[in-house]
Amino acid sequence: MSDTAPRFPRRSALLLLGTAIAAAAPSGVSRARARARDAAAPRPARRVDGLLARLTLDEKISLLHGATDPDPLGQAGYVPGVKRLGIPPLRLADGPAGVRVTRHATALPAPVLLASTFDPDLARRYGQVIGREGRALGQDVLLSPMVNLIRTPYAGRNFETFSEDPLLSAHLVAAEIEGIQGEGLVATVKHFALNNQERDRMSVDVRVDERTLHETELRGFEAAVAAGTGAVMGAYNKVDGTFACEHEALLTGILRERWGFTGFVMSDWSAAHSTRASLLAGLDLEMPDGTHFGTALATAVRDGGVPEAYVDRAVRRILTVMDRFGLLGGSPPPRPDRDARAGAAVAREVAEAGATLLRNVRGTLPLAEGTTVALIGPTAARPLVSGGGSAHVVPEHADSPLDAVRPRAARVTWALGEDAFGKPFPADAFDPAFDTEAQRVAAGRTWTYEGTLTVAEDEEWTLVLHYTGTPPHRPRVLLDGEDLFPVAPGWSEYFTGGLLTHAEDGLSVRRRTLKPGRGTHRLSVTAQGHDTGGLFRLRRITAATRAEDVAHAVRAARAARDVVLFAYEDAIEGQDRTTVALPGNQERLIEAVTAANARTTVVLNTSSATSMPWLERTGAVLQMYYPGQEGAAATAAVLYGDTDPGGRLTQTFPTGDDRHPVAGDPRRYPGVDGTELYTEGVHVGHRWYDAQDVRPLFPFGHGLSYTSFAYGDPDARWTADGLEVAFTVRNTGTRDGVDVPQVYAGPSPDLRLGQPVRVLAGYRRLALRAGEERRVGVRVEPRTLSSWDPRAHDWVLGTGLRTLWIGASSGDLRLRTTARVTGPDRSAG
Repeated sequence: MSDTAPRFPRRSALLLLGTAIAAAAPSGVSRARARARDAAAPRPARRVDGLLARLTLDEKISLLHGATDPDPLGQAGYVPGVKRLGIPPLRLADGPAGVRVTRHATALPAPVLLASTFDPDLARRYGQVIGREGRALGQDVLLSPMVNLIRTPYAGRNFETFSEDPLLSAHLVAAEIEGIQGEGLVATVKHFALNNQERDRMSVDVRVDERTLHETELRGFEAAVAAGTGAVMGAYNKVDGTFACEHEALLTGILRERWGFTGFVMSDWSAAHSTRASLLAGLDLEMPDGTHFGTALATAVRDGGVPEAYVDRAVRRILTVMDRFGLLGGSPPPRPDRDARAGAAVAREVAEAGATLLRNVRGTLPLAEGTTVALIGPTAARPLVSGGGSAHVVPEHADSPLDAVRPRAARVTWALGEDAFGKPFPADAFDPAFDTEAQRVAAGRTWTYEGTLTVAEDEEWTLVLHYTGTPPHRPRVLLDGEDLFPVAPGWSEYFTGGLLTHAEDGLSVRRRTLKPGRGTHRLSVTAQGHDTGGLFRLRRITAATRAEDVAHAVRAARAARDVVLFAYEDAIEGQDRTTVALPGNQERLIEAVTAANARTTVVLNTSSATSMPWLERTGAVLQMYYPGQEGAAATAAVLYGDTDPGGRLTQTFPTGDDRHPVAGDPRRYPGVDGTELYTEGVHVGHRWYDAQDVRPLFPFGHGLSYTSFAYGDPDARWTADGLEVAFTVRNTGTRDGVDVPQVYAGPSPDLRLGQPVRVLAGYRRLALRAGEERRVGVRVEPRTLSSWDPRAHDWVLGTGLRTLWIGASSGDLRLRTTARVTGPDRSAG
């Protein structure tokens, strides 16, 4: 190995020509910041140089891919160290809402609920909890936070990310990373870039213009790099025809040359597709194994197909991050103990602060102490703590809303309302008969059934399969020759942990809705007993059982003064939603219950935007998303007015499936022939509703309080640091409360670029006592007032007279003022 600095081959034409999304060299303030950062940064540590010189090729390559952990802690990934040189292994854990291992950890509210607080300081403390617990639980790298924008309401992981708005996402991800890494845990921002859906995520080719990319999706990633994130995870999808994990323009041109990223880039799990192309493009670490960066890479280096200098480059990046976090040198920082009490306190604070009151009429909320209350819905009795997949955490406890409300009411009743697990079949449904409630299969044996199923109703119903084991051991159920529960490819088969994926006794659950038709049908069941044997049961949900559940709920609602109906949706990584409507029979349930009792509050434990054809029938609607282990206590505190609901929507709620940014055009979502077009351009989220003059169900930034606020006396002036916007906020009600006034900026008259009608430019979260008035200042950064010029491949400040609006949401703009923006033609702000 040469001791001289490696010389790398010339860059690709994509980077040199600046086409599509190629990065130009930093200019303006970006160039100045890059120079300052480079001047301040120390040369690579002598420790790293010395280790590189002593590592063999095989040892270096062992640091560039995942492997099997000989002492697993239940984490997602493992990178072996090099023991002879004192390089420790790395353990990598999922953790968007807490550390995902097999041991107990604090189950925090979903990131979308955190984002609803509009509070970067709280995001920092959220990160601190995860950072400390990750270190305490034996982890070194956190595979979080996710900062991909909420582009479509259908995306299955919307609850794992922050917002549809680039500015809000950037503020929150930077603060959370500071919190995580301040505790000594390496943060990994993901998924770079444009992983905005789960459907076809492994292969979809996202086509996006340069300006749209920079002004929307990239802003959060850039903020993460500026905050010092130690790692970046490459996405599964393609970007303009090239897989993200081998995309030189993204991984080197933008990430390193424009933004100055000095950490390492890892692949999402099995997202690497090549050896040479990925490594040369800037991928440093392949996870979870060494399919491309293992033996194949060693062979390519020895055969001369890949210069060893690129291996050294990747190893240096990983070791440099390890050294930065004190993991090299033989004396790693001691691991702290978990502080479960502090974690729980933050979890509750976030859940309360992010609780978003969407509707409240007829004095429905807050509830009065000592009344009769009917709680309805499965998540009232069995809390929906978190989403499934990478977000699932094993909490030490999770009380139910039923437990939290019971001490505060004179009488509490509970009704199921919506059955998710099915009811037993009639005894005479099968011929020959078999025990559908507890069919046991001996270890290593195969159990089979061949017979008939008689269906008495000509209607749609849901067959529910409960079973032990992982997908390969799932019983195979064929009805008239059709496999009702095929083992589909994709991670969603293995990611579980939400409410609907497991029954109360721990059995895995799968459902299939079908209309078999009245009559006799052929049924074949085959089940394999794994190492400890197996167990499965078959149940069903029919129109009759649904009607019975609804009737019970209606009786409970009529007998109570107040009703709190918990609606739910179980989102999971690996699959998208198919509709913004509530799943199952819940819409019918809400209609029936609200007809029986107008004082009905609907609490939404859902993942993303939801349509509400039943809205006008309700007394109140409270959005709680997935509220974490303290969600029951937080929900009760908001319902009874112990705390003001201070959350605001970070995504626009559409009226239905036909009125949102990707509706009606399959080229935008889910894509046609494997290609997806971001033809909405810079008009993402609330910007699209403004541009198209479409009235949503609830606008971005919407959220009600138990008090009222008035705004006045707006003023704005241009300074060297941006626009300084000032206004007055007064609590005009009789209760203390929380407000989140928002500032929106209109387009520049001097730019010859199509601009949004308005963009979120700033915000402040305020707690005001009854009658209190406060003068509020919000600074609008030059970057927010700039647009990306695809001709110059750079940011251009939008000068001229700019209009500024101040309001309670993007749809409730109460004040208007103007300010003249001056300055150089270019500004990176």
